[in-house]
Amino acid sequence: MPIYHGRDLRKPSGGIRRPHRKVKRKALMGRLPTETIVAPNEERRRIRVRGGNYKVRLVKALYANVTIPSQGVTKRVRILRVVENPASQDYSRRGIITKGAIIQTELGRARVTSRPGQDGVVNAVLLEEKATA
Repeated sequence: MPIYHGRDLRKPSGGIRRPHRKVKRKALMGRLPTETIVAPNEERRRIRVRGGNYKVRLVKALYANVTIPSQGVTKRVRILRVVENPASQDYSRRGIITKGAIIQTELGRARVTSRPGQDGVVNAVLLEEKATA
């Protein structure tokens, strides 16, 4: 089922807005979001978008590019699980990775900085715990 991303004919106040074109266009059609999950194998899908371009969607993730801020290096490490997702409590329960999600990796906890459903890759920044003495 397509999702229409154009403006509706009704205003939020209830008034009628005069359309500037008579028909809906395919360019205004949206899609359901890609809900990236942690899986034992990675899976990507290419989707043709406006202008003949392609968008790579990450459906299943296994690895993440984790940047360690104190060392200034980035390593490709395995994702173990999704700790929490501030975007939605439901996403946290289901283990869905979106931008801002906290993931558990082999190096420790990291915050996702990329949009896996749009970019096709999981980039994250390691959350280094402050030592309290």
